[in-house]
Amino acid sequence: MGSIDASERTVTGWAARDAAGHLSPYTYTLRKTGPEDVVVKVLYCGICHTDIHQAKNHLGASKYPMVPGHEVVGEVVEVGPEVSKYGVGDVVGVGVIVGCCRDCRPCKANVEQYCNKKIWSYNDVYTDGRPTQGGFSSAMVVDQKFVVKIPAGLAPEQAAPLLCAGVTVYSPLKHFGLMTPGLRGGILGLGGVGHMGVKVAKSMGHHVTVISSSNMKRAEAMDDLGADAYLVSSDEAQMAAATDSLDYIIDTVPVKHPLEPYLALLKMDGKLVLMGVIAEPLSFVSPMVMLGRKSITGSFIGSIEETEEVLRFCVDKGLTSQIEVVKMDYVNQALERLERNDVRYRFVVDVAGSNIEDA
Repeated sequence: MGSIDASERTVTGWAARDAAGHLSPYTYTLRKTGPEDVVVKVLYCGICHTDIHQAKNHLGASKYPMVPGHEVVGEVVEVGPEVSKYGVGDVVGVGVIVGCCRDCRPCKANVEQYCNKKIWSYNDVYTDGRPTQGGFSSAMVVDQKFVVKIPAGLAPEQAAPLLCAGVTVYSPLKHFGLMTPGLRGGILGLGGVGHMGVKVAKSMGHHVTVISSSNMKRAEAMDDLGADAYLVSSDEAQMAAATDSLDYIIDTVPVKHPLEPYLALLKMDGKLVLMGVIAEPLSFVSPMVMLGRKSITGSFIGSIEETEEVLRFCVDKGLTSQIEVVKMDYVNQALERLERNDVRYRFVVDVAGSNIEDA
């Protein structure tokens, strides 16, 4: 990397070195603070299923060493001279992307997450040629455009999952006009994204059905999260009885699965919104969409504006994510548990409380 500028910081993160995906302490330098940069001391970072995909090279594009983590909440410790939105001491969030071209149609429409030149929070290369590294680290340097303020009334550890899981369900409901009270929605998969889907949709006044492959999560869906109905997808009689009953389905399943059983649940003009990152082709027969003018679509996280909106929405509605807080030295066990769906519903790493600089 050449000589290190005096204003560059040496930090410690937990990195994967190869496709085994095991994380361990890794020391590297952050770029010097640019005019519009914010230096963030990481307090908490959520663990997303995408972190597993990236660390284990499931998508075939991983570069190592890699520090994952894109649900980052931290404290501003330094700002560049042209930063106007934030000051030292502010509690802020950083999500999935940290750069975009600012000139394409999506960027000009303030949906920069669809920019073809977006820069990921980790496993990417920044404009200065350095690899980006994520929030399983003691600090990050981020352009102020890609930072959001955590509103008062929202605990930092609770805010972390909203920066990915929360905005991921909020964005399509807003974009596709699905915020009207009284709609009937389905949440397929009850993990980190799915549990926020239930909470957000219920807060919008929707009748919410959780769809799962077994009865195992019925009590938590109905009693803990307040879902209105629970549908077992492996029960043919239940699925048949629910035909043509839903206005939309938020599909959060991150592994290959059939689409046709769920398309049958949609009313005319219903929408199946794909959110799981799946590296294999999905299939369906065309009459399943033609004969009901149904749509299969996708949505990717949300914009910076939508991230600010969902944070405020959660404060206004009194919503919190359900989390299990762990220390950094537990992160590999947490990833293993997440891979087998053994978490209710989002792990959040207490980075600041883990003393990772001493690792």
